Amino acid sequence: MKKLLVILLIACNAAAYAQSSTNFHDWAATPPMGWNSWDCYGPTVTEAEVKANADYMAKNLKKYGWEYVVVDIRWYVANDKSHGYNEKDPQYNIDEYGRFQPAVNRFPSAAGGKGFKPLADYLHSKGLKFGIHIMRGIPVIAVQRKLPIKGTQLTAQDIYSDKDQCLWLHDMYTVVPGKAGAQEYYNALFEMYASWGLDFVKVDDLSAPIYFAEEIEMIRKAIDRTGRKIVLSTSPGETPIAHAEHVQQHANMWRTVNDFWDSWEPLKEHFEVFERWNKWRAAGAWPDGDMLPLGRIGIRAERGNPRMTKFTRPEQYTLMTLWCIFRSPLMFGGNLPDNDAFTTSLLTNKGVLAVLNHSTNNRQLFNDADKAAWIAEEPGTGARYLAVFNKADQEAPVSVNLKQLGITGPGAVTDLWSGKAMGKFSGVFAPAIQPHGAGLYKIK
Repeated sequence: MKKLLVILLIACNAAAYAQSSTNFHDWAATPPMGWNSWDCYGPTVTEAEVKANADYMAKNLKKYGWEYVVVDIRWYVANDKSHGYNEKDPQYNIDEYGRFQPAVNRFPSAAGGKGFKPLADYLHSKGLKFGIHIMRGIPVIAVQRKLPIKGTQLTAQDIYSDKDQCLWLHDMYTVVPGKAGAQEYYNALFEMYASWGLDFVKVDDLSAPIYFAEEIEMIRKAIDRTGRKIVLSTSPGETPIAHAEHVQQHANMWRTVNDFWDSWEPLKEHFEVFERWNKWRAAGAWPDGDMLPLGRIGIRAERGNPRMTKFTRPEQYTLMTLWCIFRSPLMFGGNLPDNDAFTTSLLTNKGVLAVLNHSTNNRQLFNDADKAAWIAEEPGTGARYLAVFNKADQEAPVSVNLKQLGITGPGAVTDLWSGKAMGKFSGVFAPAIQPHGAGLYKIK
């Protein structure tokens, strides 16, 4: 009888593991929406600043689907700086198993070995989800100190290589796939993250310029064995499109560009980028156009000084419209408590967010030198979504033949940004669009 019980328990555990491994895409059934500290605080964000943004989100944005609060890079360094990284004399915080811990001077609730659990608990109490940024690999300082890998007789020195070290930040060494202890290190890392209550992890130096397929697979296994639903985001970009199928099979979202800031030319480049990645989007697997550098950014950031975004209002409409019709994750970069009414309006338009969350058959209709258009469908209603873009430096109409949307008779047009009914149109629909601006319409 005891033998039978043991066999049944093993079978149940194996089934649970298989189900977790198979269904991780369900954890992000719609594009993740949240806030990330990078654009405004770089590697220096504090617990008080994270909580202030969480409080704003819970009060003003949660009901619209915004839920993730992500602490970006180097939360484990006590003395980091803006406009780059302190690599001269960084004060690391690390445990006995070579796993970075939050810097207590920046995250006081982590004192006493509590890690990020108190902060995660705070966010969860508000109905939000907690995320962190990490770097691929094992800490250099863990290798230098020969720190043990939890659950093994091995040390960090047994699993590392200095080959392919990150070119722009030197905190980590590569974990060598296949070496005894390599998977165990990642397992121990994500066991700790799961114990903190982590819901989202952004892993950097993982997908470009080198695509580390075997480390991605180790991270996937480590997440799945925890039994906790931790959404996996890979960074930076552009992820090599030759690996599109692999990243789609192992991650929930992946970067399609390098770091994106508030400048028109990089925004305009997204038309080609999104067309390139469009066929690789699937439920729970989202090509990521990078963060939204909107609102007040640059407070202590890598690039620029404190400012409201340099994007014009028409450019901000273009950004939000393109991300939503493409169905990219939305990670807001500005300091939320500093939002003005216009910025908040970009984040709380239910009609626009319905396109992000529920539209289907999303595709580019055309992309010319000065104009572009995307289309999509509203499931179950026969309605069509149309996004038009004016890339030129002067106002111009953007003409679309409604027959290309499958609309042969008069169609009732609603402007989703304003919410206003525009009347019925047949044949050609040609709204006038501001320079660098966009329009988003529902046609039924």
